[in-house]
Amino acid sequence: MSTSSTRFCRKRGPSTSWTAATWILNVFTSSRSAAFFVVRTKSNVLLQRRYSHPVDKTTGVRSDHTVILTAIGSAKVYPDPLRRVSYLDVETRKRFKFPTNNFTLPALTIALIYKARWQVELFFKWIKQHLRIKSFYGTSENAVKTQIWIAVSIYVLVAIVRKRLGLEIGLYQILQVLSVTLFEKTPILQALQPPDSQQDLLSSANQLILFDL
Repeated sequence: MSTSSTRFCRKRGPSTSWTAATWILNVFTSSRSAAFFVVRTKSNVLLQRRYSHPVDKTTGVRSDHTVILTAIGSAKVYPDPLRRVSYLDVETRKRFKFPTNNFTLPALTIALIYKARWQVELFFKWIKQHLRIKSFYGTSENAVKTQIWIAVSIYVLVAIVRKRLGLEIGLYQILQVLSVTLFEKTPILQALQPPDSQQDLLSSANQLILFDL
């Protein structure tokens, strides 16, 4: 899928719930941008079955249909046929229906793509927490990619240093230490060693002891 991307849409809360028109607009935008999408069916979206395809129900897939939008406004916005995969989650015993514009992948793969959306969200959350990108210095595609790859390279280098020095502290803590000692002439191994507060207190000749017990 070098020329296409996958879009994952999840159901929002009551305060930001999508209307049928918004759902159709997002489907239309994804299709026209040479991407394939896998979404959950909205309860107010009207679909009509055109064809049925054989499925292996032992995998959890219950049906694989070719459908079209039947509402007048929806059909005008998106006249192309869609594929609707029905899937039964054996753990929760809940049935899900996934419309998609991808007619080549197996029905089970379509269901698993939507199920994997949470891992995708966790990955982007990890990027925000660990790569320390607070803002982008450029808005072009090349500038954004360059900054992200620089952040990834720094993270990998720190991971290599942690492994070679046999450090027990986490990568996030190492990045924090390096951020405050970047311009100090302190050996990296010394900067990353846990401080011995009692030893530092006793070895400092200029430090007065408030309570000499």
